[in-house]
Amino acid sequence: MAVPKRKVSKARRDKRRSNVWKLPMPAFSKCTQCGELKAPHKVCPHCGYYKGVEVIKKEA
Repeated sequence: MAVPKRKVSKARRDKRRSNVWKLPMPAFSKCTQCGELKAPHKVCPHCGYYKGVEVIKKEA
């Protein structure tokens, strides 16, 4: 039978069980103006619109 050679410390055990090391998936939403993916609550880098209002002038 496989038996551990040494006791696993509480810190090592809890470190393994924690979810801190897992990276969250980045959130994206569709731009209502051009349909490109963008970060939520931010100005669209492709068309310059935010909530239907042109914030940054982009040349077409």
